[in-house]
Amino acid sequence: MANTREIQGRIKSIKDTKKITNAMYMVSSSKMQKARKSLLNTEPYFQLIQDSLAKILNIAPEVGNRFFNQREWKKGKDRKIGYLVITADKGLAGAYNHNIIKIAEELVLNEEEDMLFVVGQVGRHYFEKRNIPIDIHFNYTAQNPTMNRARHIAEKLTDLFLEEKIDEVYVIYTKMINSMNVEPVSTKILPIKEEHIAIRDKNNYYENAAFLPDVQTVFDKIVPNYVAGFIYGALIESYCSEHNSRMLAMQTATDAATDMIKQLSIQYNRARQAAITQEITEVIAGSRAQKNHE
Repeated sequence: MANTREIQGRIKSIKDTKKITNAMYMVSSSKMQKARKSLLNTEPYFQLIQDSLAKILNIAPEVGNRFFNQREWKKGKDRKIGYLVITADKGLAGAYNHNIIKIAEELVLNEEEDMLFVVGQVGRHYFEKRNIPIDIHFNYTAQNPTMNRARHIAEKLTDLFLEEKIDEVYVIYTKMINSMNVEPVSTKILPIKEEHIAIRDKNNYYENAAFLPDVQTVFDKIVPNYVAGFIYGALIESYCSEHNSRMLAMQTATDAATDMIKQLSIQYNRARQAAITQEITEVIAGSRAQKNHE
């Protein structure tokens, strides 16, 4: 059994670690709430974009042909797919990064012609170490997602799709189901399915609207914002899922530290009692020896 000084040192070390894990839990909780509030504040804007697209299509259905084109004549190896993978910049978040990378590996490694785009240092370093080529490096931090980043990514992916360098675009990210569960998902964002664009506002004020320079140009300008809205939502969801996973991991670590401190306290009390008993035994033995000597 370790002596009392060694046990006290271990208890102090674990208490210091517990303070760190508890602080990380609080920081992740604050960041997650802030991110979800940002997403909630932008939802009306993206709903308006969706309404605008739907109403333009109602007036001029032909303008969406380029973005709705499924390119069904391309099959097998002729069909090129792009994958946008969203990971974190660091670990200490349980299986968050592992689950995303696992899905990405299963999809991206199927065909050599597929294209890979990565957001987040963990995913970028993982694929680089395994010599899996990344076609475009979006060197953005996964922390504090912004609309500017989402728009830049959306413009790049939309241009590649319209230039027919890729025929489908998927976003692989982590969706936050609730405060306890997150789920890695793969969602197709291009080509757009017309049935996914629904009219929420029933007012038909677009019937008398004038589109300058023409309706096709207006539609082509709005679609990248629509795609950017989805990517921004995916970035926020991933960011929230990362911090939610980190909160759970830190809570588990804090609970484990509490249990360890409790067990070490019991060991400390036993060691201390054993030392006291030993001292008493030595005093009694010395006293008896002295009496026998006399």
